[in-house]
Amino acid sequence: MPTPARRRRTFPVLILGTGLLLSGCGLYSADSGSADDGPLTLGFVNGGDSRFHTCLQRSVEIAAKNNFARLVTANSRQDAATELSNIEDMIAREVDAIILQTVDTDALKRDIEKAAEADIPVFLTSVSTDPDDILGAVVVDLEAVGRLDAQWVADDAGGRDVQVAVVAGAPGAASDLLTDGFTKALPANAEVVAEQPGMFDADRAEEVAAGMARAHPGLDYAFVANEQMAFAARRAFDAAGADRVRIVTVNGTDEALDALKDGRFSATVSNSAGNTGELAVRNTIALLRDRTAKKIARTPIRLVTKDDADTAPLYCPADY
Repeated sequence: MPTPARRRRTFPVLILGTGLLLSGCGLYSADSGSADDGPLTLGFVNGGDSRFHTCLQRSVEIAAKNNFARLVTANSRQDAATELSNIEDMIAREVDAIILQTVDTDALKRDIEKAAEADIPVFLTSVSTDPDDILGAVVVDLEAVGRLDAQWVADDAGGRDVQVAVVAGAPGAASDLLTDGFTKALPANAEVVAEQPGMFDADRAEEVAAGMARAHPGLDYAFVANEQMAFAARRAFDAAGADRVRIVTVNGTDEALDALKDGRFSATVSNSAGNTGELAVRNTIALLRDRTAKKIARTPIRLVTKDDADTAPLYCPADY
């Protein structure tokens, strides 16, 4: 079932480290039919260590336990070569399916082909590819996320000529879709005067934002590809005397909602990592069992501002 809204902050909490998770009680009973209904072993290959990635893994862990699945995890740390190595490790462990949060959409074909050679299906999170090549996917419409932030900028600018900066994430995967959606949806009166990757790293994002503030003293808005980087960018802008820069960003964490309320951020787009991880596990298991599930499901997204921050969806299944 979907992650509850913020007013209903109940969610099972499981404290587990990286590795093999053995489940207890869940949605599927041990005597539900055929020999194929025994516990499945799922591999989860995460893409990094941002708040999104850690919340996604938390949700995958909880959903695996609740669905009687064993789980093996690995982290590619934003490196495509490491991702392939992790895929190969999951193959060696003979998992029943691999849930993959890719670091590079260009590397997906190679990763999927490697798993297919071992007859192991791949289920994707955040992005998708040819449905015939994968077990399924839970997709965040990242271009639509970017468009929602761009629409807020357009409405706030009100036809004035404005300067916009983009602090992207790591090139090659989610960041490209986010920034393309944002920049292509900006109105003609909004000029992108700077665009650099922050690599989903707060320190790097702070350096990038500081340089943008120096180079473009007339900057009006900044789109930052996740909230961890957005907090760092806010510090950099304020330190450079560019506190007038309005930041729009992505995720919908509790900390960001507080920043909306006190004016540090102007808008964010909620795309719950909790929903994504839970759906990924549930649909992977259902599709492996030939049960009813959407092959390509979507994580709900929503623009959030100060006015409606209190009703934003819960981002993470547990606090960190």
